[in-house]
Parts: sequence; C-alpha cells; structure tokens
Amino acid sequence: MFKIGIEPYWKLEVADRGQMPARLIGLLLAVHETGSLAAGCRRAGLSYRYAWGLLKQAQALFGRPLLRMTRGRGARLTPIGERLVWADKRIAARLSPMFESLATELEAELERYLSAQAMPLRIHASHGFGVETLRRFMSDDNMPLDLKYRSPDDALAALRSGSCDLAGLHLPIGALEEEIARHYLDRFDLQGDRVLHLAMRRQGLVLAPGNPKGVHGLDDLLRGDLRFIHRQPGSGTRLLLECMLARQGLSFAAINACDVEELTHAAVAAYVASGLADAGLALEPPARRYGLDFVPMVTEHYFFLCREEMLESGQLAELVDLLRGDAFRHALGQLPGYDPSYCGTVQTLPEAFPSIRAAQAPQAAA
Repeated sequence: MFKIGIEPYWKLEVADRGQMPARLIGLLLAVHETGSLAAGCRRAGLSYRYAWGLLKQAQALFGRPLLRMTRGRGARLTPIGERLVWADKRIAARLSPMFESLATELEAELERYLSAQAMPLRIHASHGFGVETLRRFMSDDNMPLDLKYRSPDDALAALRSGSCDLAGLHLPIGALEEEIARHYLDRFDLQGDRVLHLAMRRQGLVLAPGNPKGVHGLDDLLRGDLRFIHRQPGSGTRLLLECMLARQGLSFAAINACDVEELTHAAVAAYVASGLADAGLALEPPARRYGLDFVPMVTEHYFFLCREEMLESGQLAELVDLLRGDAFRHALGQLPGYDPSYCGTVQTLPEAFPSIRAAQAPQAAA
C-alpha cells in the first residue's frame, strides 16, 4: 500500500535584504516549545554554532533580534519571533487537512492503477480529530482509503449521489438536536440509511489563556471589544453557532467578526492563540494543544452515515472491527473532550436520535 505525505512549506523574502533562512522556523518552533536555545538546537538537529548563525542572519533580515537569552540559560522569542512561529502554526492548521485529503486521493489513484487490491473506502467528512485518528489507524493497518474533507452538506450530497461510501456528520445531544437534524432531514433516508458511530465530542468557546476578556457565554460574543473568528459558511460548526445564538435570541450579525473565516477547528484555535482574535467556536483538542482556555458549550455525536446494503455486503466489516477494537477506542478516548462509548455501534437514524424518532412517528401513524 502506498503512503504519501505532503507538508506545507513557506518562505519569506525582504526586499533588498534576502530570504529567511530555510531552517529558521524549525529552530524557532523548538525554542518556543523548550524555552531553551540549547534544547531547541537538539530538537531541531542543529549545532549551537549553526543556530546562532541562523539567528544572526534573521536579525539582519528583520532589523531586530528574534530571540533573547534569559537568566538560567533559558531563551524566549521576541514579538517578531513569536509572530513567525504562529504564522507557521496557522499555515499548518489551515492547510494540513487539505494536504491529508489530497494524499489519500493520490494514494487511492496509485492503488487503483498499480495493484489488484480492493477499491478504497470512500469517506467524505468534515475535518476533526476523530477522523484524523481513524485515517492514521487505517493507514497503519494498510486499509485502502480515499478520504475527502468536505462540509456535512457536501458529504451528504455525495452519499446521495453515490460518490462516497460514508458521509461524516455531527448532531448535538439535547435540545439543539431537533433544530440541526431538521436541516438535514429531507436528505436522510430513514429506512435505508445506517448510523455508524465514531465518538461523542465537545465543542466550546476557545479563548486566550486565562480568559482575559472574561468570556463565559454566548451573550459575551456580542460585546464590541471582543473579536470573534468564524468558521466558513456551510460548515457544521457555523450552523451550530447560528442555532445556539438563535435559541437565546442573540443576533449572529451583531458579532464583531474578524475579516477572515477559517476552515478547520485547529485553524480557529491557532488564530486565537496568535492573538488575532479573542474567541472562536471549536473542538477541545486544539484548544488544549495551544494552551488556550476552553468553555464547553455542547456535546455532540460524530458519526458516519452509510447505506444499509453497504453494511450488509460486508464491505465495511474491516472498518467496523477497527472502530470496535480496544486500540482505536483507547486512542480516541485520549483526545480531550472525546468519548468513544458508542464507537462502532450501528443504528438506524430513528434509533440513534430521539428527534428523528419523534419526527417519524406522525408519518408512521399516517
């Protein structure tokens, strides 16, 4: 089985001064993580002397130092050094999911062309850390996969047209379930669709460390001093935010939104961590990864929707076994805010979701 890795790479040039040294960002990231130049050199695989040379080149390029030594032989980045580190993190957070998706597409094309293996499993799903974990486990087990990161609306359309085998969706647990489910209801096949559960997960407000703006609920998002970073229109998280605000009688348009909209949970968290926004709505793992505060707002089911005949054919048997396996469930449970209790469970839509069961009852009576 082919395994393709694609990583983001960026460069920076200053007019009449030259280009940023190629290994500078790796060094700055290592110092940022370790708090020490010597430890950063070891992590980046650079000699101390070579690292100082990079820092001197960078200081000449930017006209100011990128690092300051502190007492006890520690080191900390200057504001320009911090900006470069967060630029790299934002690039990775925004582009890595697209690169992962492209890598699985290329792998699938090579497999189809060069081997006699079974056709890859086609999954269309929004990017999340459970799906990312699944992709990694399937790759380690040499299970052919064609993964495309898509919005829930696009994933469901692909399932209906036969362009994918599984569509990734998420519905909140509790009062909001009915409102979000209604958005998809006319595209569900209540008899022929099956729910294959992945995980329960928490979404919440991602805030700067220490919550300096004192944000505690959705009503705070309407304050004029608060900058909010949105997800893109059509995303499941954007729909969730719109419904939560409407339920509390709050205006989506009144939010002081940033000029850009991010495509992933990790990109939202990186935007807040870089200081460009005060808050965003995202999953818990990237908030913890970047040392941010997290205020839980809703727990939701993330699941795959597939056709009953796909399950009955046995084509998903290997995937279901993986989802039900101890190793995968343990890995899923290690993600902050993730609960694998239902992982690998198969249900009909009415069995899985009370609001859909309630909507089906009048139809059955008629």
